[in-house]
Amino acid sequence: MFNLIRRDVILQKKQLLLFIPFVIFFIIMEANPALIFLIASILIPFNTYAYDEKVETNILLNSLPYTRTEIIASRYIGAIIYMVLAIGVTSLTLFVFNKPFTLTHIAIGCSLFLLFASFTFPLFYLFKPGYIFPAVMISFLLLSAIGPAIVLFLADQLTVIKDFIINLSVPALYTGATIAVIIVYVSSWFVTNSIYQRKAF
Repeated sequence: MFNLIRRDVILQKKQLLLFIPFVIFFIIMEANPALIFLIASILIPFNTYAYDEKVETNILLNSLPYTRTEIIASRYIGAIIYMVLAIGVTSLTLFVFNKPFTLTHIAIGCSLFLLFASFTFPLFYLFKPGYIFPAVMISFLLLSAIGPAIVLFLADQLTVIKDFIINLSVPALYTGATIAVIIVYVSSWFVTNSIYQRKAF
């Protein structure tokens, strides 16, 4: 299974050369560190799906001695591994450029990436290849642009939930958020696996 994860890195070695310049661009543009961590985490996993859409890799993968469960597991475990590596490289780059960031920025970036991946990974196996990747990227850009405004609007309207969250201690807030993200990610894993098991290639 880990050979599948390694394969993704090998296939993208040329694109990986653009990783640091891409991160540096957002640093120069004075983007929020949490957004930089989110974008850096998205690059490799979603580029893998884009590549697989073009060459219909799933036909090849299903001819190899891997079960469909292992193929999906490599996607979800690989996404976490790539996220950790991306966070490390991005943190180092921010440090070099003397751009301040905190563990909260990292936590927010990781959480948003895992949530975004949870909702979009199943779509790559649910819809016809060639259409879903542009739709996902457009959705991501739109959410990045209008997401904060929506959150602020909901916070003003849902004062009971807002007050409940404000009254939570920091450890309780982080623990609750972490558990919620893990539950969503694992649920997405099971949903994607169920879709993939029934898909014909």
